[in-house]
Amino acid sequence: MSREPRVTYTAKSISVLEGLEAVRKRPGMYVGSTDLRGLHHLVWEVVDNAVDEHLAGHASHITVTVLADGGVQVTDDGRGIPVERHPKERKPAVEVVLTKLHAGGKFDQQAYAVSGGLHGVGVSVVNALSVRTEVEVVRDGKRHAMAFARGKRTKPLTVVGRAKRSGTTVRFWPDPTVFDETTFDDQRIATRLRETCLLNPGLRIDFADERTGAQETFVYRKGTADFAALLLGEDEPLLSRAVVISRAEEFEHHKMLACDIAVNWSAGGFDERLRSYVNIIRTPDGGAHEEGFRKAITGTVNRWAESNKVFARSDPRLSGDDLREGMVAVISVKMPDPQFEGQTKGKLGSAVMRRYVERCVNDGLLEWLDANPALGRKIVRKAKVAAKAREAARQARDLTRRKGILDSTSAGLPGKLADCSSRNPVECELYVVEGDSAGGSSKLARDRHTQAILPLRGKVLNVEKAQLRRVLGNAEIGNLIKAIGTGVGDDFDYSRLRYHKVAILSDADVDGDHITTLLLTFFYRLMPKLVDGGHLYIAQPPLYQLRKGTKTAYAMNDRERDRLLRGAFKGQSGIDISRFKGLGEMDPEQLWATTMDPARRTLLRVTVDTAARADQVLSLLMGESAADRRGWIEANAVYADNIDA
Repeated sequence: MSREPRVTYTAKSISVLEGLEAVRKRPGMYVGSTDLRGLHHLVWEVVDNAVDEHLAGHASHITVTVLADGGVQVTDDGRGIPVERHPKERKPAVEVVLTKLHAGGKFDQQAYAVSGGLHGVGVSVVNALSVRTEVEVVRDGKRHAMAFARGKRTKPLTVVGRAKRSGTTVRFWPDPTVFDETTFDDQRIATRLRETCLLNPGLRIDFADERTGAQETFVYRKGTADFAALLLGEDEPLLSRAVVISRAEEFEHHKMLACDIAVNWSAGGFDERLRSYVNIIRTPDGGAHEEGFRKAITGTVNRWAESNKVFARSDPRLSGDDLREGMVAVISVKMPDPQFEGQTKGKLGSAVMRRYVERCVNDGLLEWLDANPALGRKIVRKAKVAAKAREAARQARDLTRRKGILDSTSAGLPGKLADCSSRNPVECELYVVEGDSAGGSSKLARDRHTQAILPLRGKVLNVEKAQLRRVLGNAEIGNLIKAIGTGVGDDFDYSRLRYHKVAILSDADVDGDHITTLLLTFFYRLMPKLVDGGHLYIAQPPLYQLRKGTKTAYAMNDRERDRLLRGAFKGQSGIDISRFKGLGEMDPEQLWATTMDPARRTLLRVTVDTAARADQVLSLLMGESAADRRGWIEANAVYADNIDA
């Protein structure tokens, strides 16, 4: 019997990563991931540094350009990164900033009172994860330049000319050996830049994409009020003008805290749309500032309604959920040295900001309500309607629980569900399939150990137009909720998720796209944590089969079909091209080979990086206003290139 060699563990086993090596070894720790989200985080880090110059009162104009060769250039008219020799590092200060983690002017609050890039790792991380980085600094009438490759200096700081004014330009090209994808999304960048300008009234950002020739300029004057109007989109506002609360002051021995808040309501909407920021950094996971805002809104409106006799004797106090139905709010706070969770700054942990926002909203909202009593009563009336609807929804949930729709342990799983044999959610997949016919083929094609099939009959209910009581009463949606196991809305329990992949599988035609959109609306509105957790996917079945002799290929669309004809089939004649009218026409072997085999399939993960845009699109395309939807279609019809008519 052989014995495995003993592995020694001594001081020599300890690795010490020097300089920026740690960033290249574990990039996800610094930019969150190596996918598109992490790639675009590089842009945010450089832009945030430029915005910090604006917050400090030294810059008013930023230019962001996606270069034709795939790089990104960010230029600001700020003071310019210092170029003189650093007293301790004995290198130019700009080189220290680009090559040393936790090096910057934002730690002692002398150069910057407030800042988004607080950890001092932003631009150095960008440098480390880029195959090439170039920096130009204009200071004291001189233009200085230097260059780096993967974090290491390749050209020393030199004076390359004379220039007026001051500023900094950073150009970088992401490293393809680090990132899964290095193609920047112009829409994602434009959305982020628009938000930045909305939160910084008067700041101008020019955005250009040399790849397409697209150009756009962002500049706003009303700040959060403009932002709230943008979030409302085409919805009818409850208030003609948003409630705006803006304060800046010392608080509890903290130097200069500030908050800018705008809040309104959609007259007919049900979902809450809240965006929060700290020093212009988006906090998608919320935190202390959101907690203070929500507590103050609920308490202040209830106290005002009671003191002004807006409630009838039998009326209960309004809950936070009642007041947040249809609410659109933007919370932008600024503070020195905020405490975030992680480098990607997703959640604010500074307790002082909870107390500060709560006090500002208590005082500011009460002043507004006293000055606008008729509008205050309008808000309370809407919340009362929401309270009644919420009570009806609670009764519906109780009823559906008794019927076993929300509680899979109480009455088994849906009869239509062909479940998998594995009970390990990590390896289990649920295919939500359009129609019984496709469901039959899918059940025969699947891997029974890990893949479950749930066929849905017809088009599911559009949840954007329906109250929760009606949604829970829909049989097809009830089966879907029951199969997934988590419940919906406030009852969502992540620990009961039965499948870590939920894939929408519909026909590759217009009707299939409509069903996919209806299901996406359902998941985004009622199971957002499923989307945020990266568990929702869209399967990609082929539209065409191309065959000649023993050679077979599949195409997702017309362009891929034509490419195969020119490439794989080399312009041959006599090729049999068949168009699948639906999944039901595909035999199990074809469905497995093209759509369900993990080794060969294509699954598109559904992510929501720009929630504000997602809200607008869903409200427009799936909401009540047919006129607005028609106008959008007419305006954008020229761009459609996949029309199934």
